[in-house]
Amino acid sequence: SARLPCGHESFRMATTKPISKKRKFVQDGVMYAELNEMLMAELAEDGYSGVEIRKTPMRTEIIIRATRTREVLGEKGQRIRELTSAVQKRFGFPEGNVEMFAERVHNRGLSAMAQAESLKFKLLGGLQVRRACYGVIRFVMESGAQGVEVIVSGKARVQRAKSMKFKQGFLITTGRPAQLYIDKATRHVMMKQGVLGIRLKIMLPHDAEGKNGPRIPMPDTVTVLDPKEDKPMIQAPQKGDEKAYQPGPSMGGGRPMQTPAY
Repeated sequence: SARLPCGHESFRMATTKPISKKRKFVQDGVMYAELNEMLMAELAEDGYSGVEIRKTPMRTEIIIRATRTREVLGEKGQRIRELTSAVQKRFGFPEGNVEMFAERVHNRGLSAMAQAESLKFKLLGGLQVRRACYGVIRFVMESGAQGVEVIVSGKARVQRAKSMKFKQGFLITTGRPAQLYIDKATRHVMMKQGVLGIRLKIMLPHDAEGKNGPRIPMPDTVTVLDPKEDKPMIQAPQKGDEKAYQPGPSMGGGRPMQTPAY
């Protein structure tokens, strides 16, 4: 069964008494961090790719994103029921007030968490760092990413620690687009000679449907529109076709107004 990190007994998420906005946001952040840490350890081999918490007045829904949802659910849904029970006890939710769902990741090549776990298991299996990293980079770029960066630091095969960076494609690092387009993940690999650190960044593509990437386009995107159809020009009337202006009678004496000659 799943084990959650220990904490103070007084710490309860589903409190009924009113709390300040600041305290509520801190509690929500702590809950997300604990839940993410527990699921990362529990579902590492099942392609865990993140969690989303949706709170409604009636219940709390926890959506687990993974590449292999069948393993997350377990036989006849037993495993997800165990996870739900562990979360319910840890955070003090009332009976039946929390529900967990498993959502399949459509493109695992664009999930930084899934690729970092894949790289971790490759390194634990004894594969060379360079070969493992280039394999991950090739798979990510073939999945449609705009760019990818992998940094592996630590004692890799030699006694002296060093940092190796592998990069391909286009990556942005600052501003609002970086928050939308860059998917990051960090993992620690417990090797025999010491701990290896993995940091992975993937630049997602723009997707109007929002499945493989953000819906919002990059701010420097220039869209060239098709030119408008040329309308046929209306010819101006010739001098001979112009009708002479004949003024009508004036309002006063009944005599027509005379146009002054210039």
